[in-house]
Amino acid sequence: MVVCRRRVSPDRLGRPAKIIGANRKNGRMALRRMDNVGIVVESLDAAIAFFAELGLELEGRSTIEGDWSGRVTGLRGQRVEIAMMRTPDGHSRLELSRFLAPPVVADHRNAPVNALGYLRVMFAVDDLDDTLARLRTHGAEVVDEVVDYENVYRLCYVRGPEGILIGLAEELGSEGS
Repeated sequence: MVVCRRRVSPDRLGRPAKIIGANRKNGRMALRRMDNVGIVVESLDAAIAFFAELGLELEGRSTIEGDWSGRVTGLRGQRVEIAMMRTPDGHSRLELSRFLAPPVVADHRNAPVNALGYLRVMFAVDDLDDTLARLRTHGAEVVDEVVDYENVYRLCYVRGPEGILIGLAEELGSEGS
C-alpha cells in the first residue's frame, strides 16, 4: 500500500481516513526521523550497483567490527562490511551489509510477500518503465505485473540481485508534477 502525500483516501463509507500522530514525550516528538533501512546481502558490489542504478548514491563504505558493535547487535565477534546509500532527496538511507563473521544463519530472500517480518522498501520513481529497463540489466524481475492503482499510481514489486524485494511507484497525473 502506498501512502499518498497529497491525498488521503476515504474509508469504504466515504469518511476521511484518520491520521495517527506520533507519541509525544514531555510535549516533544519522541521520534525525529527514520534514519535508514538495512538489508543483508551476499554481494555488496552487486547490491550497490543495483541501488545506484535505481538512483541512490553511495555515501560511504566501511567495515564495522569490535566489541561495541557486538554489544549493539548481540552478535559478539561480528565483522560486517557495510555500504550506506542515500536517496536523491537526501532524506533517506539504505544500509547494505555483508557479514564476514559470524556466518549468515537464515535466508529470507525468497519468502513470499505474506511471510512475517520486514517485507520490502518502496521507492517513488519518475518513470517506472525506464526504471524497470535499467534495473533489468542488473537482474531485476517484476514479481507479477505492473498495476494501476486507482489512476493515482503505477506500482510493482521487483526482485533484484539475491532476491531482494523492493516496490516501485510512479505517481500519475499532474498532481505530483
